[in-house]
Amino acid sequence: MTATTPGSLTGAEDRNRIGGETVGRLEQRRRRAALLFLLPTVVALLLVAGWPLLRTVYLGFTDARLGSTEEAAFIGFANFGYLLTDPGWWQATWVTLKFASASVVLETLLGMVIALVLNAHLPGRGLMRAAVLVPWAIPTVISAQMWGWMYHDLYGVVNTLLVGIGILDAPVAWMADPDTALWAMVAVDVWKTTPFMALLILAALQTLPTEIYEAARVDGVHPVRVFFRVTLPLIRPALMVAIIFRALDALRMFDLAYVLAGGNPATATLSVYARQNLVDFQDVGYGSAASTLLVLLILLITIILLTVGRVRLAADTR
Repeated sequence: MTATTPGSLTGAEDRNRIGGETVGRLEQRRRRAALLFLLPTVVALLLVAGWPLLRTVYLGFTDARLGSTEEAAFIGFANFGYLLTDPGWWQATWVTLKFASASVVLETLLGMVIALVLNAHLPGRGLMRAAVLVPWAIPTVISAQMWGWMYHDLYGVVNTLLVGIGILDAPVAWMADPDTALWAMVAVDVWKTTPFMALLILAALQTLPTEIYEAARVDGVHPVRVFFRVTLPLIRPALMVAIIFRALDALRMFDLAYVLAGGNPATATLSVYARQNLVDFQDVGYGSAASTLLVLLILLITIILLTVGRVRLAADTR
């Protein structure tokens, strides 16, 4: 046995100290390199997103009008106070929340079913994957115009089909009736965006280890129980990210409502309401205040979803 001498112990401590300093310098260099790589992105975001957002927030505190030669005056929270007492803004808020909730729930459920089918080893699933992408590939404006013709009360194929199979006694003016306009719009959004959810869920399903399912099959566990006890918990982070992305998209939806229903108050979302005030009424201050409240609403719902879903968007993936 070799005895440890005081001199050898000091040498080990010195080597540890020198090794620690080397690792510390490498870590500092790595952090500096990361900041240099991130700097152009941060500058680009500040220019293309930060400045317009701050400008919109500022205009919400003024009485600016489109095309006016007079300098806008600062009026404090007056625009926001008017908004909170405006029935039109509350109607648009209610429409936006109903549209986003119904669309995201239906798209998540249908997307899960489609993803499970596509994930199964079925013949022709490559063709099925290509087929489900078709609605997602069509631009929203074109989809809205196409469905507007299909919903036509006299010549639309939807009424012809439903009357032909006996579900309806007479054609319905889907986009003119306040009771059906919103749900007709939800149906178009579900038709178009469900493939997006299906593909995100399918990507998460294909990362799951097959050994777990082999063990469950050998043990005779029912597939429904495997789905709720194994599959769903494992894909929950990816599923929550997909839900958050779709919720953000649905809350700020503009093109579908504007093209499909125009300025119909029954289907006017907050984006349509803000656009009406900014462009039709040329009230830039009031419209900017409405846009600012929409951003705050989206931020609030995002925080709630991140908290409830326990999602860490900044998780370290090393």
